[in-house]
Parts: sequence; C-alpha cells; structure tokens
Amino acid sequence: MKKIMYLLSLTVLALTGCQDRVTEMVTYKINEPVFMSAETFRNSVKVTAEPHKITSLGKMCFYNDYLYISEPEKGIHIIDNRNPANPQIIGFIELMGNADLAIRNGLLYADSYVDLVWFDISNPAQPELKGRLDTIFTTALPTTDNQYGIDYAKCYGEKNSGVVVGWELKEKTEEVSHYTGGWWNGWTKGDILYTSPTSTATVESSTGINGSMSRFTIYNDHLYSVTNNYMNIFDLSTAKPTKAAGDMYMGWNIETIFSYKDNMFMGTPTGMLIYSVKDPLKPVYASSVQHVFGCDPVVVDNDLAYVTVHSEANRCGQSANELMIVNVSDVYKPKPLATYTMTSPKGLGIDAGKLFICDDGLKIYNIGDPQTIMANEIAHFKDMNGFDVIAHNNIVMMIADDGIYQYDYSNTSSIKYLSRIPIGQ
Repeated sequence: MKKIMYLLSLTVLALTGCQDRVTEMVTYKINEPVFMSAETFRNSVKVTAEPHKITSLGKMCFYNDYLYISEPEKGIHIIDNRNPANPQIIGFIELMGNADLAIRNGLLYADSYVDLVWFDISNPAQPELKGRLDTIFTTALPTTDNQYGIDYAKCYGEKNSGVVVGWELKEKTEEVSHYTGGWWNGWTKGDILYTSPTSTATVESSTGINGSMSRFTIYNDHLYSVTNNYMNIFDLSTAKPTKAAGDMYMGWNIETIFSYKDNMFMGTPTGMLIYSVKDPLKPVYASSVQHVFGCDPVVVDNDLAYVTVHSEANRCGQSANELMIVNVSDVYKPKPLATYTMTSPKGLGIDAGKLFICDDGLKIYNIGDPQTIMANEIAHFKDMNGFDVIAHNNIVMMIADDGIYQYDYSNTSSIKYLSRIPIGQ
C-alpha cells in the first residue's frame, strides 16, 4: 500500500511578550525527486512474451481465466490460469510507475505514475498498447524506501523537468528560527515534508474481478480511481477513454475502493466511506463508519459490508486488528453489527456464501449470522503472509509475500491446495 503523505509547513508566528527570536542551523535529510524526460518515460512501455519472475507483491485482477498481477512501479505479469493447478506466467507488460489496473471488455486500464494507459488483451499472450492519457493523476509519485520526507516543492514546482521516477536522498542544512520561552516557529526557508508510513469491482461478464486492495474499480461505463485524497472518473463508453471528472477532492486519504450496486465503498485510515454514484459523474457523500486508525479494505455482499482493520509496525500507527461487519442496506444509515479481533487481517473476498480473509495465512468462513461467523470457520491455511485475495468459481487466488497461492473450495469439507507461483525467489 502506498505511503500516506503529510505536509508540514510551519510559518513564523506573531508572538508577543518578552520573547527573543533565536536562529540556528539544522541539518536534516530529505528525498529529492529524480526526473525522466516525458518522451523517454512514455516510450519506455514494452510488452514481452518472455516470463519475468515476480519479485514483489502488488495488486491483482482476474479476467477470462487469466490473472494479471501488478508489480509495483515495474509492470504487469500475465498468468494463464486456465489450469489453476498449473498456472503459467506467459508475459510481462513493462510499465513504469504502475500500481493498479482494471479490465473491461477486453481492455486493460492501468496507471503509469501520472498517466492512464490501456491495452487490448483480446489475445492475453500479446497485449497491444492502444493509448495513453497524459498527466491525469497529478498527485502520483513513486514510493520511498526510507523514513525521510519528500521535497514536494521540487516535485510539483518544476513543471518542465519531466516525470518523477525516483528519489535521491539528500542532506541539507537550513536556518531555523524560534522564540525563547514561546512556540517554535519551524522552518523559515521553504517547507519540510514528512511522510507517515502508510476492491473488488461488481462482477459482470465483461468486467475483471479486482482484489480488495485495489484503488481502481469499474461501475457500468466508468472507471473510478482514487489516489490519496482525490478521485478521478473516466468514461469508457468509447474506444478512447476520456476524463469525465477528475481531481475530485474527497477530504480523506482513500486506500481502497469497492463498487456495489450504485455506491462506492472506500477504505480510509479512519473508517469506511460511502458515496452514492446514482449520477456516475457526481458522487454524493452518503455516510461513513469510523474505526480506530488503521489500514483497511472493504468488500460488500448481500447488503453487508466486511471491513478489515490491520496494524503493522511503522505503518498504521496502532495495534488494533479487527473484522467489522456493517449492515449497509440503507447506505445513509449504516449499522455496525459485529466486530471481531483478528491477528493481522488484510485483503478479503466473498463468493458463494463464503468469506475469505488474509489473516495469519488464509481463513475461510461460511457466511451466516454476523454474530456467529467466527464459529463457522471451515478452513485455515497457515505459514504464509497473505495480502489480497480473489475468490471466483470455486477457486481462491491469494497473493502473499512469498507467492500466489490457489485453492479449490468446490468441496468445503475438503478444500484442496492447488498451486503456488513463487514471489521474490
């Protein structure tokens, strides 16, 4: 999951009383952007039939018996899953800055840092690049691999420098001013920016099934994407998608999005957010359900929303790990029904009356009375750290730290392990 970015811009305070202003030099570290020319960046897309090893886990989408796995900021792996017991990696789309994807009517839509790119996958073994919308995701940036802040002024202020594709950690010395006996006024030169270490689409015959961690979802003829505090909406009704509405400030750091009926259910660090999309281009706030600060995805089935809240060291800021079940038959008045303590739940999915949760491996429950769901566990597969899951047509596909696992749940009394594609090996 991408990190949540916070801007700390402290200005000089007008203080009164017997206070002396003192200045001193302070040395700090900050990530400065590495730029690539727009032309080089947009010419870097490559499609190959040569299988690439999957080195890190990312988002997932299942479509017409093929599984598409995003490798963060690198591209998309294509897996022939017609035989889940023997899946085959058959190709790779090299796509810089990719984080998410969605599929509709044989077209795969994906982000590439600031751009939206789409491919014809009518022949999954030979995806064909069809087009690109430039500079659509205006706040998109690469992730960092350290705890230091980001120099946003350089990222967004140098418009003609190209596309930010990486970071260089720099040490800087700045003059700091504060008042003795009063409030520290912070930095007097520039801004210092700190970072706080940080859905399944409605299933139709022509729409791919996304994992619950997705920031992309499709509703009818529209693609919805969320990044940080913003939502973009794209019209997919023509051969070339258009930005029908975008840069819609939502006021929340949205982590996941899930389409159910004519509503969008979004996971944020502090709760589940519900927007009505009866008018697809004008989402309207319906309600929210708050929870302790934590990272969460949400899925909805039969008017019940299932929300997991998890905490990991240095990421979500608290220790609560829970499954929440909420009645959303009236999206304007959601009713929490039950909350259960779990180990470290992440992605989840629902199919055929069963709930699948990535928690201490993979847990599978029969769905019935929300008050007794924990008593209806039918399987628990351990010894892997699951991240997200897709369950469809008696096959559950789970992406974990060390691989993509698949199980056959056609017989719930004897759920069978089928295969594993290794990750990071």
